[in-house]
Amino acid sequence: MAAKSPTIRGSSRLDIRNLSLLGVLAVLIAVGGITRPDQFLDTGNLQLVLTQASVIGVVTVGMTFVITSGGIDLSVGAIVALASVWATTVATQEYGFAGILFTAVLVGTACGLVNGVLIAYGRLVPFIATLAMLAAARGLALQITEGRTQMVTVNSVLDLGLPDAYVLGIPPLVLVFAVVTVIGWLLLNRTTFGRRTVAVGGNAEAARLAGIDVRRQRLYLYLLSGLCCGIAAFLLIVLSGSGQNTNGNLYELDAIAAAIIGGTLLTGGRGTIVGSVLGVLVFTTITNIFALNNLQSDVQQIAKGAIIVAAVLVQRRTAHDGI
Repeated sequence: MAAKSPTIRGSSRLDIRNLSLLGVLAVLIAVGGITRPDQFLDTGNLQLVLTQASVIGVVTVGMTFVITSGGIDLSVGAIVALASVWATTVATQEYGFAGILFTAVLVGTACGLVNGVLIAYGRLVPFIATLAMLAAARGLALQITEGRTQMVTVNSVLDLGLPDAYVLGIPPLVLVFAVVTVIGWLLLNRTTFGRRTVAVGGNAEAARLAGIDVRRQRLYLYLLSGLCCGIAAFLLIVLSGSGQNTNGNLYELDAIAAAIIGGTLLTGGRGTIVGSVLGVLVFTTITNIFALNNLQSDVQQIAKGAIIVAAVLVQRRTAHDGI
């Protein structure tokens, strides 16, 4: 009998992992339904879970590409904060809906560009470059706001968060997340860009010898991550109706964790958008269940940490066994 190719084995492994995550999600829904049936299964609460998942979910899509390429981005939360406060200044709000959206996306993409240039052409280690961006972006966000919350006064932005804006009961933020997810999946699985991303993460030197411009590819990937942060910042503005320098706190950890438990290999060379989205839904559902049951946030963080450790151990085991 012919041996299975690495591609087939990898695809089967990801399918099994996705099914496992669906099983975990089903168990969590059952737990939520049993412990708080009137609250958890309420339509409004389920819409809230999906809406909250949308913001970190968009960030996670960008993070999945970066990790698949063998990189890391610790600055995503700080970039979301900087983009959100820059887009909600009084001067920006004078330009209305378009001004806020354009500014958020532009700031996020610009930060991604800086990260990409430092890493791809400045040859800085991604950990160091994005850590520096984290500190700089947080500091600039604090300087812009002077520690104060900037309230949004543009009604067309605030209206997107109201039930009247829902499409067939689906919040607009969830629809944006769905579109970003579909585009991300197509980009990673059906384009040359996606194949190059996987190749760079698997073996950068082999990718270079195969004719791939590794530095340019890495630049594009951090640009993509910054773009996703800009979109997420706008969604957060709609969700909270404000811009704060504390926005996006720990988003980098949540995005990395969601990508890892979804099946994206931390060392690069393998990534899955579907798995990352399921990872986001698992974490968001856990957070919601803990909140409804009035459990302390420290217990929630311990639970998340245990899940991350388990996911990494499973990755190491499957990689060792060649499954």
